[in-house]
Amino acid sequence: MSLSEKKCIPCSGGTPALSAEERKNLMDQVSGWQIEEEKKLAKSFSFKDFNEPMKLANKIWEIAESEGHHPDFFIAWGKLKVEIWTHAVGGLTESDFILAAKIDKAA
Repeated sequence: MSLSEKKCIPCSGGTPALSAEERKNLMDQVSGWQIEEEKKLAKSFSFKDFNEPMKLANKIWEIAESEGHHPDFFIAWGKLKVEIWTHAVGGLTESDFILAAKIDKAA
């Protein structure tokens, strides 16, 4: 099953963050994402106006709500940056990659 077909699993903090090897394996299943600070996924999108980043942010918001997993947004004219990590574990879990794959599909 592809990541975009899976459902994010809520984490209460008892789940360990993914190892470097696990993160590397999952990175092959998402497009254009970078791992920052060894603990979060980040992706930047570029546009030709202000409306398009807002439209994509709203699409992502709908996905995030349905998954119960919420990214951070940084929006400026012609730009949208999305950051994802599981705050409860202070790092990355499979759910972060699931959300990233769903965002890729929506973009």
